[in-house]
Amino acid sequence: MNIDFRQIVNALSDTLDLVGVDDYQHCKRVAFMATECARHMEWPQADLDKIYHAGLLHDCGVSSTREHAHLVGELDWRGSGNHCTRGYSMLEEQPTFKHLAEIVLYHHTHWDRLQERPLEEDTRLMANLIFLTDRIDALASHHKDQDILLARNEIQTTLSGHGETMFSPHLLTAFLDTSSSEFFWLTLEMRHLNLYLREMSQHHLNREMSPDEFLQVAKLFACIVDAKSPFTASHSLGVGNLAHHLGQLAGLNKQTCYLLEVAGLLHDLGKLNIPDAILDKTGPLNEAEKAVMMRHSFESYQILRQIDGLEKVAEWAAFHHETLSGEGYPYRLRKVHLSQEARIVAVADVFQALAQTRPYRGPLPPEKILAILKDMGLKNKLDTDLIALVETHLDSCWKAATVHEENDSCLI
Repeated sequence: MNIDFRQIVNALSDTLDLVGVDDYQHCKRVAFMATECARHMEWPQADLDKIYHAGLLHDCGVSSTREHAHLVGELDWRGSGNHCTRGYSMLEEQPTFKHLAEIVLYHHTHWDRLQERPLEEDTRLMANLIFLTDRIDALASHHKDQDILLARNEIQTTLSGHGETMFSPHLLTAFLDTSSSEFFWLTLEMRHLNLYLREMSQHHLNREMSPDEFLQVAKLFACIVDAKSPFTASHSLGVGNLAHHLGQLAGLNKQTCYLLEVAGLLHDLGKLNIPDAILDKTGPLNEAEKAVMMRHSFESYQILRQIDGLEKVAEWAAFHHETLSGEGYPYRLRKVHLSQEARIVAVADVFQALAQTRPYRGPLPPEKILAILKDMGLKNKLDTDLIALVETHLDSCWKAATVHEENDSCLI
């Protein structure tokens, strides 16, 4: 399949943006600043592409809103390398993103320690440039109520005090030179940054990806989402596996079953925008918390609809909380507007969630899950034909939904 690599990277970056909840575009600002510093140093185009993509994805190991608070609230902290290691583990297994893995691994390593690592010099410089620009953005976040042009001198002075220890003197000089222009600081504002990103996206990197390779990319998205909470670990992987299995049981063709798995893997991207305290709450959600929760499937759709060729998959993924009665969300669609594929993802989502531990209950056995599905069918929430398939093949559906529970490379 022909995939625009930059669209995939942008979608991943949009997914990571959600973790900030009320501090969006951190990764995009880092990508912009790192690229402009690299451009000032006259790096070749291939390296400019690489540092741009590394900037967009450098925090792929961050799913928790608690950890994101450290990223923007402190210059350095104990445990800052934990998310780097998680991100490296995810990217290292991906042929598509493997070339960025070491940059992500070392993007919080101080320059003096980087000298001791057996790395290629360009990897060392790129990792430290991401670290430098990442910390610029953290410092800038402390001045949200102040014009950034008034805060720039303080940011430059603070970072200059860490030359040769935290940051390469060469990179620090490049930053000071590049940031002497107002353009550097003003482009950090959302409306200007979006224009910069739009111009960057015009430089397409289309390339062929095999179905298996793209499936691995979808699993990367799923790993980021499933790492959000110990209660959702493996959820997306299980939904994808069960959706594929239900598609086979329903007699759908191989390509559709493959795309159903992709939809299941990607259905909960919007969950990253939900604060940890809501996902991990042991009691019932109040009205305000329910309102936050009801945003997530819409957020998933907004991200996925930007990838050419995934338009239908985006709908199947985003409609997993719609019901046949029209009482679901976020579009209040009725039965006639819900494809069989969207209904399959919805059933797979409910089944897998019930099979998992949640903060307010333990995992339910297959027979109890089936009883709940049947009740939802009677209430016109889920497709009764699909529930009948589950009943006939209950054991295989259980195995499909839970196969990742004890053997999951995302649990790192």
